[in-house]
Amino acid sequence: DKTLPYRVLRAVKNRYGSKNEIGMFDMTGRGLAQIENPSQVMLEGRPIGISGTCVACVMEGTRPVLSEIQALAAKTSFPSPRRTASGFDYNRMYLLLAVLEKRGGLRFGSADVYLNVIGGLRLDEPAADLAIAIAVASAALDKPAPDTLAAIGEVGLTGEIRAVNQLNQRLSELHRLGFTRCLIPRSGTQSLHAPEGLELLRVRNIREAMAVAL
Repeated sequence: DKTLPYRVLRAVKNRYGSKNEIGMFDMTGRGLAQIENPSQVMLEGRPIGISGTCVACVMEGTRPVLSEIQALAAKTSFPSPRRTASGFDYNRMYLLLAVLEKRGGLRFGSADVYLNVIGGLRLDEPAADLAIAIAVASAALDKPAPDTLAAIGEVGLTGEIRAVNQLNQRLSELHRLGFTRCLIPRSGTQSLHAPEGLELLRVRNIREAMAVAL
């Protein structure tokens, strides 16, 4: 994001390792300085007690990074509601809106929907689906999700919440930054143990997730 003081460096080709790693640097008066804790930077200035926000945890290579997702649903008088996504796949947003309508009971036919990933990151893995769905549902219902709650999981077309990889690393990062509750898929996580102080809220589908989070 050119309006922010930090820069995200990505590798498009790496002969000696993974190209999925990122480096985050702060643009200072003396040049670029490495940011040791990208998750904390991404959550700086996060609004408290406001509807339409949720925190996701995505993997950038081997590094878990927390990112705030903001959504806004506003009534429109135009026949074709507007859809805008920044930092997330536009078509994937349409899919999640359809699931929320069909499986979650929400209605977006007369509402503009705006989605923004704070900090300039681009979320391109399915693990962010659940956090995005919760943020959009929170905006539509005007009910804020708890500030210490995050969401991890892939959302299927039938509304089911599917397991994702590297869940232990994601939960450890959430716990390290002070989160106390996390929505995760029920399937495939029965033997998973959370860090002490982090409550796991296992949900099977999008309706259960909305009922728990909102």
